[in-house]
Amino acid sequence: SLREWQRVSLLLAGTATAGYKQWLPNTNFENAANWEEGRVPCASDAIHFEQDKVLSVFVKSHHAVKDMYLPLNGEFILASGAGFAAFDGSWDPGCDSGSAARFRDTEGLSWFNPALWQPLQQDGRLFAVDEERVPCRYDDVIFEPETSFRVNVDSSRGMIHLRSISLMGQTFTSTATLAPYLQGPSAPLQFHGNSTFQVTGAACPDKSGCVCGNAQDGHRICAGRQCPEPACPSPLRPLGHCCGVCGAMVCLEFTPDFDLQQYRDRLIQTFLNLPQYAGVHMAISKVHKAQSFLGVALRSSSPVIQIVLIDGRSGSETGPAAGQLATDILGDIAQHGNA
Repeated sequence: SLREWQRVSLLLAGTATAGYKQWLPNTNFENAANWEEGRVPCASDAIHFEQDKVLSVFVKSHHAVKDMYLPLNGEFILASGAGFAAFDGSWDPGCDSGSAARFRDTEGLSWFNPALWQPLQQDGRLFAVDEERVPCRYDDVIFEPETSFRVNVDSSRGMIHLRSISLMGQTFTSTATLAPYLQGPSAPLQFHGNSTFQVTGAACPDKSGCVCGNAQDGHRICAGRQCPEPACPSPLRPLGHCCGVCGAMVCLEFTPDFDLQQYRDRLIQTFLNLPQYAGVHMAISKVHKAQSFLGVALRSSSPVIQIVLIDGRSGSETGPAAGQLATDILGDIAQHGNA
């Protein structure tokens, strides 16, 4: 059951249960975005990999090469039939006269950058606050097969907790089975930083949901983030989110028999499916509610269910639909909260 916690913010101004999150960037040779020139090198190009940059590069096909300067520490992972051969000087269709082709620096790609992760199998009406866009402790992480990558895993915790992780087509569901991979030659080229992985294979054990667990790295998640100017005069700042939003936020206390998945489904079926809320998006998850001590914002050990509602309208039209939905949710709790 649920009841309103303290007050509800109705300023007109994804979830932490297990999910699949896929890493988006790759360091594949054939990915044009990896080259400063915005194209895959031609046979007559001089290919440059910076000598002091560590790299893992997946190669899907066969390439003729005139000159190639390699890094001091790196690897090429060759798909079946892939490789390099000396360019014989013959005409190469679509290839201009030889120039330099430089591979981009990938050292700055951070595990805790929300923009570099893609949730899979998520309802389009749901979104996640920024801390939960990065893999949470009970999430399944996927690095797409037949891709290479380089990820900075610096963390305030020194340990990144996951349910499972898929690397190079292999899925690991325990720290013990992952250990041989991390001790192999590729892992130091793919992951760098002060953290390692703890993989449990376990789902969230609490039907009321589990806190994501990324709060300690919130400063990394929000680092360098350019927040858009809110259209409303008093934007809300949800817990775990980097930017202010225009809409509504509801925080709810719950009893031990509360089921987060069932309640999320209820909100979708009862409210988000209504025509008047077609443009409203919702984030709902368990978080540690905010409190302050001597003017410093802290998070308490008491969890609450945070519901964030925003709508797709722009300018002065942003917010009313989300505000009305929050009012309807409170009315539903008043009438059916014990259910």
